Amino acid sequence: MHDLYYGKIIPCERRGDKSERLLEIVQKIGEEEKYFASKMSPDDCARFEKLSKLYSELSDLEEFNAFSYGFALGAFMMQEMMEEAEAMRL
Repeated sequence: MHDLYYGKIIPCERRGDKSERLLEIVQKIGEEEKYFASKMSPDDCARFEKLSKLYSELSDLEEFNAFSYGFALGAFMMQEMMEEAEAMRL
């Protein structure tokens, strides 16, 4: 809690260990993007780049939603556990 309160934990900056498979996929995506960009006109390349940025924005929103849901679920579970513990004490 201390680290969270004092800003030492910043969930959106969390980037887990990058597995070998993840790095392989990222590399393949980069190669495919370069291939298609070499075949497109400058206008199409610009639109393709905008599309790529939209996918990235969508991914960020999905990660935020998953984090929010997981955090709320964890908090709810803790609340339930505390209520059960309190009921057992009475």
